[in-house]
Amino acid sequence: MRRGIAASALVAALAVSLAACGSSGSSSSKADGPVTITYWDTSNATNEAPNYQALAQKFEAANPNIKVNFVNVPFDQAQNKLQTAMGSKGAPDVFRSEVGWTAAFAKAGYLTPLDGTPALPNASAFQPSLIKQAGFQGKTYGVPLVTDTLGLMYNKALFAKAGITTAPTTWDELKTDAAALKDKAGVDGFWMRAADGYYAMPLLFGEGTDMVDAAGKKITVNSPQAAKAVSTYQSLFTSPGTVKADVTTDSYAHMMDAFNNGKVAAIIQGPWEITNIYKGSAFGDKANLGIAPVPAGSAGKAGAPTGGHNIAVFAGSDAAHQAAAEKFAAFMTSAESEAFIAQKNSTLPTRSDAFTAEVKADPGIAGFQAILSAAQPRPELPEYSSLFTSLGTNLGKIAQNQEGVQAGLDATAGDYAKLLPDFAK
Repeated sequence: MRRGIAASALVAALAVSLAACGSSGSSSSKADGPVTITYWDTSNATNEAPNYQALAQKFEAANPNIKVNFVNVPFDQAQNKLQTAMGSKGAPDVFRSEVGWTAAFAKAGYLTPLDGTPALPNASAFQPSLIKQAGFQGKTYGVPLVTDTLGLMYNKALFAKAGITTAPTTWDELKTDAAALKDKAGVDGFWMRAADGYYAMPLLFGEGTDMVDAAGKKITVNSPQAAKAVSTYQSLFTSPGTVKADVTTDSYAHMMDAFNNGKVAAIIQGPWEITNIYKGSAFGDKANLGIAPVPAGSAGKAGAPTGGHNIAVFAGSDAAHQAAAEKFAAFMTSAESEAFIAQKNSTLPTRSDAFTAEVKADPGIAGFQAILSAAQPRPELPEYSSLFTSLGTNLGKIAQNQEGVQAGLDATAGDYAKLLPDFAK
């Protein structure tokens, strides 16, 4: 799954009450007859969706009175499509929700709480931080399906060719290694994704800050700590051995092609790309893929955002469809199902009992499991995901030297003030 954060108008829907919602797009049924639920899947249509569809078919086989209308919706369109559908008509009964969407949809009244329902019979089976991340105002609105974070992915063979024996632990070490890789291995050392706020989060966390202080209701994206983080970010496009900022439409594909085929030695990336990386010419031997925590900043601690997806149930469906959707949510997030998806898609389960020996045999999964301790859960702020849009836009300008660091962050803070009028600047 590509993790570029698309622009969203989700927050505009937060004031829309559930009363405005139309009926779901599900087929009608008799109370005692077959029920057809509509499930919107937001995974990669080529690499991931077929495996989720296989799970849906397994569910149907085990539950002959429930049929699943499986609909794959491109991830970069799904947030707005869901917002529109749930605010009018045609909403799915159950869907795969990016973790950053859950609180916003819950605040808008679109989701049904799942505590004590068949969807979540045992919340303690899941990582506590992921259950918390699926909540809003004390209730749980999603069942954790997969989790992820960002890490430093690197080509072990190229590092060895440059005489580098361990992964860098700070951004300064990374820049030193990038120069050595260019000089001794003849490849670009590091490619930083430009114009994408999500990928810049490790730099902010490394300086002990965030885009906002949700608990203190304060905008911090233009603080001195943030400015220091973004100055480091800016240097990752101009230091020897680093790739200059690519802000083209296909920049993500360019970065991944270069890494997968050994043209660049290191990137910041998440586990959703592991299956694609293994198809690259540089990683015919899976063991050549190195995974390490993101480099630390001057605060001395590495930090990366927690991502992933929940299974959420639409509150506007009738009782029969909600019951079927809750049963489907439980099936999709069972230990057996999560282990199946992990082995097929190289994604990280959200429950410890799904990390079977077979799952951990994948070096990519094992590598990311080892660095999950550096992941920071998102705050319970419905608008949080929308903050990435303005930050990404201004980071793109900063990376190209079209805008100064402080000016770009001040512009972002101004956008945040409109989105969060009760937050102090």
